[in-house]
Amino acid sequence: MYEYFKGIISKITAKYIVLETGNIGYILHVANPYSYSGQLNQEAKVYVHQVVREDAQLLYGFVTEEEKQLFLSLISVSGIGPVSALAIIAADDNAGLVQAIEQKNITYLTKFPKIGKKTAQQMVLDLEGKVAATGGPTESKAPVQTADNQELEEAMEAMLALGYKAAELKKIKKFFDGTTDTAENYIKSALKMLVK
Repeated sequence: MYEYFKGIISKITAKYIVLETGNIGYILHVANPYSYSGQLNQEAKVYVHQVVREDAQLLYGFVTEEEKQLFLSLISVSGIGPVSALAIIAADDNAGLVQAIEQKNITYLTKFPKIGKKTAQQMVLDLEGKVAATGGPTESKAPVQTADNQELEEAMEAMLALGYKAAELKKIKKFFDGTTDTAENYIKSALKMLVK
């Protein structure tokens, strides 16, 4: 129904961003909300996909058309819903995902949250030869210095929203103690650690 929205990013939370366009604030669920930190209160173009359920109408946002196409491919697989698809997209630049599908690497695919062996096998069956890697990582923003590392806390909250377990994140969080970085970079680093 919608291809993209162009507007001002007025809010960023662990689960979504708010894009204001035409005096309406749209909640857009995205893979890594903090990747939009550099665009807060600035105009942005976000590709969207609407999911209509019996109990809700949800909008999912993407940085590029390729990322949106990957999302659509993933949710076409039986057993993968929008939240799981976002968690998979957030994991890296998706080259590893495409390679795992092409090489039938079920072990790699089951490292994503809520993806079991059966769903991973279905991913290979449905998507082999049909998905391509999206563009590489986006430019990193400068870290924000805070007394209690709010950026790390926000990153862990976003990871919980993607479906990762608190016990997994507790171990990962210890690795980052004493460091200073952006929430976006913490998420990227944590996801790389979790899917290896």
